[in-house]
Amino acid sequence: MEKPTVALVYQAVQALYHDPDPAGKERASVWLGELQRSMYAWEMADQLLQLKQDVESCYFAAQTMKMKIQMSFFELPPETHIALRDSLLSHIQSLKDLSPIIVTQLALAIADLALQMASWKGCVHTLIEKYSNDVSSMTFLIEILTVLPEEVHSRSLRIGANRRTEIIEDLAYYSSTVVTLLMTCVEKSGSNEKMLIKVFRCLGSWFNLGVLDSNFMANNQLLMVLFQVLRDETSTNLHEAASDCVCSALYAIENVDTHMPLALQLFQGVLTLETAYHMAVAREDLDKVLNYCRIFTELCETFLETTVRSPGQGMGDLRTLELLLICAGHPQYEVVEISFNFWYRLGENLYKTNDPALHGIFRPYIQRLLHGLARHCQLDPDHEGIPEDTDDFGEFRMRVSDLVKDVIFLVGSMECFSQLYSTLKEGNPPWEVTEAVLFIMAAIAKSVDPENNPTLTEVLEQVVLLPETVHIAVRYTSIELVGEMSEVVDRNPRFLDPVLNYLMKGLREKTLASVAAKAIHNICSVCRDHMAQHFQGLLDIARALDSFALTTEAAVGLLKGTALVLARLPLEKIAECLSDLCAVQVMALKKLLSQDPGNGKAADPTVWLDRLAVIFRHTNPIVENGQTHPCQKVIQEIWPVLSETLNTHQADNRIVERCCRCLRFAVRCVGKGSASLLQPLVTQMVSVYQVYPHSCFLYLGSILVDEYGMEEGCRQGLLDMLQALCMPTFQLLEQTNGLRNHPDTVDDLFRLATRFVQRSPVTLLSSGIIVHIIQCAIAATTLDHRDANCSVMKFVRDLIHTGVSNDHEDDFELRKQLIGQAMGQHGQQLVTQLMHTCCFCLPPYTLPDVAEVLWEIMVFDRPTFCRWLENALKGLPKETSGGAVTVTHKQLTDFHKQVTSAEECKQVCWAIREFTRLFR
Repeated sequence: MEKPTVALVYQAVQALYHDPDPAGKERASVWLGELQRSMYAWEMADQLLQLKQDVESCYFAAQTMKMKIQMSFFELPPETHIALRDSLLSHIQSLKDLSPIIVTQLALAIADLALQMASWKGCVHTLIEKYSNDVSSMTFLIEILTVLPEEVHSRSLRIGANRRTEIIEDLAYYSSTVVTLLMTCVEKSGSNEKMLIKVFRCLGSWFNLGVLDSNFMANNQLLMVLFQVLRDETSTNLHEAASDCVCSALYAIENVDTHMPLALQLFQGVLTLETAYHMAVAREDLDKVLNYCRIFTELCETFLETTVRSPGQGMGDLRTLELLLICAGHPQYEVVEISFNFWYRLGENLYKTNDPALHGIFRPYIQRLLHGLARHCQLDPDHEGIPEDTDDFGEFRMRVSDLVKDVIFLVGSMECFSQLYSTLKEGNPPWEVTEAVLFIMAAIAKSVDPENNPTLTEVLEQVVLLPETVHIAVRYTSIELVGEMSEVVDRNPRFLDPVLNYLMKGLREKTLASVAAKAIHNICSVCRDHMAQHFQGLLDIARALDSFALTTEAAVGLLKGTALVLARLPLEKIAECLSDLCAVQVMALKKLLSQDPGNGKAADPTVWLDRLAVIFRHTNPIVENGQTHPCQKVIQEIWPVLSETLNTHQADNRIVERCCRCLRFAVRCVGKGSASLLQPLVTQMVSVYQVYPHSCFLYLGSILVDEYGMEEGCRQGLLDMLQALCMPTFQLLEQTNGLRNHPDTVDDLFRLATRFVQRSPVTLLSSGIIVHIIQCAIAATTLDHRDANCSVMKFVRDLIHTGVSNDHEDDFELRKQLIGQAMGQHGQQLVTQLMHTCCFCLPPYTLPDVAEVLWEIMVFDRPTFCRWLENALKGLPKETSGGAVTVTHKQLTDFHKQVTSAEECKQVCWAIREFTRLFR
């Protein structure tokens, strides 16, 4: 890009916002994006801010400045840093009245500069000194002081742990000055709402960073103002800002014992808000009700451990739980939903302590909660049709179901189940109450002990007798309940017939078909042996699957249930029944293949492929050694249809993926029994892959290596397959950004290579392709993609491990020698790349995988590894572009020593975790 004029940049910004032609907007956007990535962006942004022509050009310039400081600060020589700071401060002062969003962008730019610019000492102090006496500068000064603590942990800034510690200490030192400034603002501005909102936002930001002195804050007037605002009648925006600030304060004192004075003030302050909550309810002000509930929940979360440790005493006062139960009584379900996370945590805490006396104290609160939740789960009395799963209320009910499962142990599943049932048995509640009770019963049915349980059998008896005249939603939820009670059916097989009849009625009705199918699937999974006598019935359903109004998922679930039962039939019956079960799908595929694609596009076979896949996946009969697998013949008969389907749709990644999935389960189903397919399958895979490199072929290849890699006669053929698949793969990955654009290919390639290492390491290590695979692995270690990175690291780890683990196989010495050669060739490059990768490219969750690789290299040859690691560490940068020290000499030598003297892998992992924080 050549250096543009300011006029041209201004013109492009105008086009971006005002060009009526979308193509013109797009061109402007691309060009401006290119400008922002170039060196000229600094100067252009500065000039646009000076010109101050309009909001749009100033916003673009301010945003560009922020982006450049965040992402490209290294472009500026250190001697320009002071000039940049002074220029930004002058811009924010001159533009303060133009637009708040411009002030925010410039404040972020100044904050990000202050964090990176090591030479700007005590920035908070200099800013306050410079602007605090000028009322007109107050808005932007508070904006800078708000975003500064927020940016300390920003992911966009890699300032490193040393600099971050230095900044946090600096901010803690000046924090009281900031709070005093905020209090002065409040006193001067009186009841100016906008200023109060800014003050509360700023205070919350400093609470979030955790640097405020709790003794100082406990006696600070600002805290009184905060609670006064929450008790008074105020606007929604101010109320929200005050609520956010209190929540931040409560979060900041999570470790209550070290913040006693402040904890007590907040505790007492929040308890005074109960009346204000009731006032908001009376005024039907839902926004404020939600805010109060957030505050009450945060209070309970903060004092959770105190409450469990000393319930009813001091700050373990159980009035905190009363506040949440008051919220649970609010008619809007969104209110109670806010508190769910607290109830989960309380349940988890009490489960771990496992103290019956303690459980007894909390039981009445959980009982009241469950009572409230059952009421919230009721559908509207005028609701028509079945309960919706996917809308907001449906999702709320699913979360209730999960929460009930997690806290039911405190009340006792059986006790609760019986109580719920008695409300149905003794009263005659309206349909919506019945449905909600059945819904909660379905949530806990599995946790009730099914052994000799008369209540459970009675419930089952009554449910299957429900008349078809009851509300459709009641029938829907009762079917869900029956599905959840499959353990009871298994223990009481006399119920199997009435239950299946009941579910069949549902299956024939359009709105109930899918839920009935899911229940039948559950019964098949749990009662496999009892269901064998009903196999013919299941087969009839499977043959007529499309005559029922089923979702794709429900249809596949029914076939899964059928296959699970099929696997329990006598071996001699399985082949014939499997053939029958597959026939419908095979016929459909044949029909699709015979159709003439009039529009040049063949019909989509994925439904049938997915159904075959689920049948193969779950038909796993027990076959003794020497017996022919009963599914072998069926799969051989089906292969030509699958092969032709694959050929017809070879250009369509989605369909090829489904074909490969189907073949994968077919191969897994019969294991070595699929040997006759090996040759034609590999030939077809390789020939299609040359033209259409779908990564699923690599995955399928890994399955074949897993099944046949130990067979001496198959090894060379499998290696030929690997080499044939690698060539197009390397071409794809060597393109610009090839690794980043094709993470699935990387993932599947290294799964395949890892299977080879596990099944036949010498075959792979002796081949010419191994050098290229290792080079590709080293390049791919930088890839920030969870699955792909995991596969690469596992490959490298397993590869080196074959030279470490002496499993007393004959080829151990040869393996060790081959690994030694590979490490001699690539070891230094690998260690250097891994260190660079975990400092600059990978997120922290991948570090245990990196640690395992380094550990294996070290176990293989510790002295050489020590040298390689030392060289790798010498190459790391010691300073940031802002002049801050990233890593000291002592930190480098300490890390080297920790890793090289480690006696187990987790010590290496711990050391890397700490060390890489210096570069984040």
